[in-house]
Parts: sequence; structure tokens; C-alpha cells
Amino acid sequence: MDVRLLGDCGKMVPKSMLRRRRSESVEIGNTNCEVNSEENEGVLIPCLLNIWGVMLFLRIAWVVAQAGIGLSVIIVFLSAIVCVITTLSLSAICTNGQLQGGGVYYLVSRSLGAEFGASVGILFAFANAVAASMNTIGFCDSLNHLLKTHGLKIVDNDVNDIRIVGAVALLVMCVICAIGMDWETKAQNFLIVVIVVAIINYIVGALIGPSSDVERAKGFVGINLQTIRENWLPNFRYSEGREHDFFSVFAVYFPAVTGVQAGANICGDLKNPAVAIPKGTLLALAISVTSYFTMVILSGMGALRDASGNVANLTTAALESCKPHCGYGLHNNYAIMQLMSAWGPFIYAGCWAATLSTALTNLLSVPRLIQALGVDRIYPGLIFFSKPYGRHGEPYRGYVLTFFVSLLFLLIANLNAIAPLITNFYLASYALINFCTFHAAFVHQINWRPTFRYYNKWLSLAGFLMCASIMMIISWAMALTTMFVFMTLYLLVLYRKPDVSWGSSTEGQRYQDTVSFITELSHRVTHSRSYNPQLLVLAGTPLQRPALIDVAHMLTKIGSFMIVADITDTALTKGERVSRQHIGEQFVKYRKLRAFYVLLQGLDLKRGANALMQASGLGKLSPNILLIGFKKDWTNAEHKQISDYYGVIQDAFDLKLAVTILRVPGTSQTVQRWRWTPRVVSEPNNFELVMHTQVLALMNSDSDLEDDDQAIDDDSDKLIDSENQLSNETSSSEQNPESIGGEALRSANFSRTSRRKLSNGALSFRALSFNCKQYVDAWWLYEDGGLNILLPYIIARRGYKHKLPLRIFAITKEQHKREFENKCMESLLKKFRIEYTELTLVRGIGDAPPESSWKMFNNIINDFKSEEKTDILTSEAELKSQYSKTSRHLRLRNLLLQHSTKAAIVIITLPLPRKVSASLYMAWLEVLSRDLPPVLFVRGNDSCVLDA
Repeated sequence: MDVRLLGDCGKMVPKSMLRRRRSESVEIGNTNCEVNSEENEGVLIPCLLNIWGVMLFLRIAWVVAQAGIGLSVIIVFLSAIVCVITTLSLSAICTNGQLQGGGVYYLVSRSLGAEFGASVGILFAFANAVAASMNTIGFCDSLNHLLKTHGLKIVDNDVNDIRIVGAVALLVMCVICAIGMDWETKAQNFLIVVIVVAIINYIVGALIGPSSDVERAKGFVGINLQTIRENWLPNFRYSEGREHDFFSVFAVYFPAVTGVQAGANICGDLKNPAVAIPKGTLLALAISVTSYFTMVILSGMGALRDASGNVANLTTAALESCKPHCGYGLHNNYAIMQLMSAWGPFIYAGCWAATLSTALTNLLSVPRLIQALGVDRIYPGLIFFSKPYGRHGEPYRGYVLTFFVSLLFLLIANLNAIAPLITNFYLASYALINFCTFHAAFVHQINWRPTFRYYNKWLSLAGFLMCASIMMIISWAMALTTMFVFMTLYLLVLYRKPDVSWGSSTEGQRYQDTVSFITELSHRVTHSRSYNPQLLVLAGTPLQRPALIDVAHMLTKIGSFMIVADITDTALTKGERVSRQHIGEQFVKYRKLRAFYVLLQGLDLKRGANALMQASGLGKLSPNILLIGFKKDWTNAEHKQISDYYGVIQDAFDLKLAVTILRVPGTSQTVQRWRWTPRVVSEPNNFELVMHTQVLALMNSDSDLEDDDQAIDDDSDKLIDSENQLSNETSSSEQNPESIGGEALRSANFSRTSRRKLSNGALSFRALSFNCKQYVDAWWLYEDGGLNILLPYIIARRGYKHKLPLRIFAITKEQHKREFENKCMESLLKKFRIEYTELTLVRGIGDAPPESSWKMFNNIINDFKSEEKTDILTSEAELKSQYSKTSRHLRLRNLLLQHSTKAAIVIITLPLPRKVSASLYMAWLEVLSRDLPPVLFVRGNDSCVLDA
């Protein structure tokens, strides 16, 4: 059976189900694979109906009256140039992959990113809503004129009638759009015929000339050289509240050529958009611009600027003698086209067809654009208006919002006042479209492969600059207001940081810049002033050791980063790995860490840590500090575990990394609750699923890889089920799917209770917490390059939400010169710009420790004695040779208990693991950290990290 792809899950459905009308497009965010339109119906007619609007029949004559034939031709030509360049840029964007609903918003957001796309999307939605008002006002103006010619009125035959009729018309059109536009495609051909016949009707009438003296008296004198000479040059006048000039008239005219984006809105419906969009849009522009040129020239050649309407004297001088209070002529009569046409009533029909069809199109597009923004969750305030209703997913709330916005501007009831506002927003949108194409082509992103080739990045840049310049010339105040609104919307999205990634050229530019910076950084000579702590944190699954993450975050949250490593000696399945990786990344995101989560499988702790210490990072952005947790159960652990743990510390020093070890008592941690997004894998893009399945429909996957890939790629609609399980199917369809999420939690060594809570999307963990009145105690025992004093300073001054008082305890060489050494140490710390609360030079480090300390030490080490020293076990000979060091550590323990039992955290210089057994070294760390607040052992690699 012939099948096609449809819907948001990439499901295979019969081809017969695809035969739905374009007007039955449902949710904006979904992939719609519907019946393809031919170029003439899909692009040409919608573009013509959007371009031929209110200006065609109600303002062309006024433009000629103000600017003259010469400048009017230039205005039409300049508008056409802007639209042609924008069309070429638009064609390139539309043919660089498949598009969804959302029109200009979708184009810009997927090309330049959510910040630009959402901002210009709001501007474009606003412009379309106001354009609906403008076209409705045009319809009401024409209706008012018709009623006036028959001596009829509703209230005053002026602005109040426009407001009454316009409000009713807007309401009716919104209801029609909400109910459904199934008849729209059929009606398009009829409407276009009405407009074309109306244009021909005007041309024929203008060529034939006036049929009565009444027409001559009202300014229609027929084509003659004298009229051409008089109307060739501009005659800018004060009109409707302002003095006009070239660009003010351009601002009124420009909405006449907007509508080139109509093809982009239905790009997904076309068989060959690379041909249909440029061909249809450029052909529509050529036809519409030709019709505007024709009407401009005929208006200037056949009608006077001013006429009195007095049939008693038909000389030109007599007709123009009424200036500046004439009632007829190009300047004064917006409905002069009815006068010049072969049959006046048909001009009304053409005007209504043009205005109402354009207004309907605008009213139909705005709610769907708002729905697209809501579905992408860019602006929270728009989510309410994006809710779909009915089987077609109609945004009824969006229609209500659009109605009130359009109604607000309809109350202005002045076409010339609204047109410049729309021009400003349309020019801003067109500028962004041109900039999108330029930026994408300039960045040379690998996914920039438009099938439309007839574009040029520098031409697109010229189009951007042209639109921006025209905006400023028309009204610098309005241009700055538009820019302010745009920047406000942009910064709002930038601040919210929506969780979206669309492969935009901005992301491509950011990636290229990042690679360039990292490469350049790798070639620079490192200076101590540029030192930043870059941590490799052996945290395992982050939920198991959150205190390690907390301390690492304190050290890296300003200007640095950490790599959170999860090492497991178990060989994970693909599903287990994906799920475990997802849990780790979710935790990093939830805690807002500057961190990268890395999962290493199939290696024990020592080999895995060694591999990470050598290979993790990029160039100078590689870890320079290893942070691990203290192995509190080492006295009961297997000897291999102790050996691996000790080996990690030795390897780190051998590889010139600084080493930090954290020991945290349970009482120092507070329970926090983490509610994570219970997904096993992130949802793939609908189009990616569609395209991948289409490829698989044509090609077989490599048989050697089929068993591996089948788990994820067998059925895209089984990626996420109701219990957050990933189907782990093999090539045999008879196997039952496994709950990979559960396997990952079991492999991560969570308790059964924790696994149950996490499977429900919530889990409690203990976070490290300090009292802002407690001290940070730094025991600076040995010189290691300054890291032992730098890290406490970072934690005390920048790591916690409140600044913590820092106390420094130091041991100097000359203990008998206490006062002199104290001054020297103060001077040294001042030179290093280390702020501290209290400085204490420790005395008595060489004194004998009390007997109770030796008893505690012996109780710890007794189980690890042997006749001969090994890598793990100690001997009496080693204990004797290391007696002085052990004694010093025991004495230091007494000093720590004396001074730092109430500290928030204690930072101590880590002893070097030189020529000492693993058990003896662990015993030293045990006695130094037992019965104390959180203890962080720190030892630098003798590289200077402090600079005067």
C-alpha cells in the first residue's frame, strides 16, 4: 500500500488520508503533509490577493496627485525593488528545509533563532492585525461613497459610519475565519477574476475618456499632453493633518505591495517550492507592479489634480479656480477611479473584493501566528491564546485577541494615518528576512543548503540596509519606537532563555565563534592572572553525592566550569546509557550548574578516572583540579577499592592536576526535593522523524548495526510511552520491551525507594548548606602554588549566596619570630588581594599529640598491618619511618578540634601521597577530618595561581 508520513509522531498512514484541503490545516506546531498546490493556485493567486488591496482602488490617484507621475513611478519602482530583493531572500529561506506553520515567525526563528523570530513574529502579527483594520476601513470608505452618491447614510456618512460598519465587518470576518475557510480556495479564483475585471474596466474607461460634461467637471478630462505636463511634477500638500513629502507618500503607498510572504505561508503544500515560490511570487509582483504602473500613468494622464464640479465652465483654469477648497480631482476625491472607469459600479465590486479578501487573509494569519508562538512557549502570555479547539485545532482565543486589536485601530477611521504605521512594521519584517538570508549565507553553516540558487548574500544585505534606511527616513521617531519594541521583545526572550534549538544561523555563528575562541585560547601562554579553577568532579550519579556538586558549583559558578563524571564498571545497554545520561543532564540543568555531564562505562574507577584526567576537556579548557569525595567506608572496603581510590589520587598528581577531597558529615546537609522532567530521551523533531523514516522507506540500514539502532529507530511513536519507558526492541519483534529508565536507575545504585520516587519524577537529595554567620577556615599548612588559599577565598567571597567570614590559619618556618612572621604574612595576603577576617599563625604543630589521639589512630590502622609493607597494607617499619608525619597529623587534628569545630567548612592542605601505603595515607586523612564540619582537602600542583 502506498503510504505517506503525517502528523506529529511520524506515523505511517494511507495516502488517501492525505487528500485534505490546505484550509484544514490543524495545529501550528505539527507537521502537515497535505495536498500539494500548483504554482498558480498555491503562490500566484494568494500573493495577488494579498498585494491587490485597499491602495489599488482608493489611494493610487491620491499618490499621483501628491508625487506627480514621475515620482509616483519611482515610488512604485522603489517598493518593487524592496519586494523583489525580499522575495529572493524569502525563496532561499523557504527552500532550506521543510517549513511548518507560523509564516514569517517560523522563517526568522528557524533562521536567526527564537529571540529574533519571536520579536519579529509579534511585530508582523501586529502589522497584519492593523492591516486588517486598514483594509476594512478601505471597504467602509468605498461603501460610504456609494451610499453618499445615493443620498444615504447611517449616522454621518463619515468616521462614525466607518466605525459602525467596520466593527460589524470585522466581527463577521472573524466569525467566518473561526468557523472555517473551506470555501476560501474556491472563492480565490472568483475574487481574482472580479479584481482583474475591475482593473480592465478602469483601463478601458481611462482610454475612452469622459462620457459627459459632468465627468469633465469633476476632473476626468481624458488623456492629453497638457494634463501630462501639469501632473508630471510633484505637488505635495498639507493633507489629513500633515505636510506631505516623497517618503510620507511612499509610506502611504507601501502597504499596496506587501503580501510577498503569502507563498511562504503555504510552502509545505507545494510540490516544488524552490520553483513555485520565486516563480509565483515574482510573477505576482510583476503583474501587480505593472498594474500599479498602468494605473499611476493613466491617472496622471487623464485627470486633473483639482476640479470644481461646475459644468457651466469646463476650461482647465475654471475647473481649478476652486483651489484649495475643491471637492473633486485627484487630490480631493479618493473615489475618482469610479469616475474614470467604463462602468463605475464594477469598481466598487473590485474594491470590496480586494479589501475584504486581504482583510480575511490577515485575520486568518494572526491567530495562527500567535498560536505558533504559544506552541513554542516563547512568550508565556501568549500560551493562553494558543489553545486549539475542535478537530482542526482552531485558535478561537487568538481570534478574539485579533478582533480587539484590529477594532482598536479601526476606530481611527483614517486610512492615511494607519498606512505609515503598517509600512514601518512591514519594513522591519522585510529587513529581518533579508538579514536572515545574509547571515545564514555569511556564516556558511553546514545546514544552509537552499535549493533556490538565485540569491546573493550581499544583495540581501543591501535589502536589509534599504529597509532600515527607508524606515528612518519615513519617520525616525516611529523607526526608533519600532526598534525599542523589537529590542524589548528580543531581550525578554533572551532573559527567559527558552529551551529550544532549531539549528539557526545564530547558533551556527555562536558555535563557530566558540571553536575559534577555544583554538585561540589553546595557543596562548597561560598567566597566573588568567587562572580559573576548572574541575573534574568524580560525583558518580549526581544525586548520590550532591555535596560534591555544591562545592564545585561554589568554585565555578562565576567564570568557570566543571565536568561531572559518572564512572561505572558495568557495560550499559544503549537504553540504560541514554536514560542515565538524561537523568544526569536534567539534574545539572535543574541546579543551574556551569557543568558538563559525562558518563563513562565499562571501566573501573582507577582506569576511568585516569582516562578522564587525560582526555577530558579541550585545550586550555581542560580540568586542572580533581574533586573527589572522601571514602568514608574505606576501613570496611575491599582492598582493591582502597587501591583504586588511592591510585586515582596518585595519578592526578602524576598528571599535574591539583587534587581536592571533600568529606561531609550528614548533619551539614539539608534535604531538598528535585522534580525532574520524567523523560527517557528528549523528543526528536517531528521533521527529523519524518525525513528519517522516509529515508528508511527507500534504503536498508546496515545489517551489522541493525540490532543496536532498532531500539530507538524501530517505531518513532513508541519513543515515550505513558510510563516513561523506552521501547528496547531488537530485530526480533517477539521480544518484550524493557523499562530502560528503571534499568538505568538500578545501574546507578539508587535505593528501591529512590528509584520509585525518581520514576514518578521527584526525588529528595541532601544539598550542602551553610550558616552565613559561620566561618570559612583555611588551614594553609604548606605552599602549593597558592591554591590552598585561593579556593577558600572563592568559597567565602563568591561561592555562597552570602559572603562568609574567612579565617586563615598558617604555619610558618620561623615559629620563634611570631610577630615578624605575622606582619610578613599580612603583607603577603594584602599583596595577593586576599580579603580575610582573621589571621592566626599556628604554634605547637611540633608538640606531641595526646595519648587519646594515638589510641584512635592505632584502632584505625591495626586492621591494615602486616609483616611487610604492600601497596595497601602498612608495616611496623613504615609506621616507624613515618612516625614524625603521623605525629604531626595527630597534633594538627587536636588544633583543628580546638579552633574549627564550629566552622561552616574547613579547608586543609592535603598531604602528598609519597612513598606511603594506601592504608596509612587514608588513616592520615581519617584523623584529620573525623568529628569536624565539612572538610575540603586541597593540594595544588605547585603551579602559581596567585599573582600580586
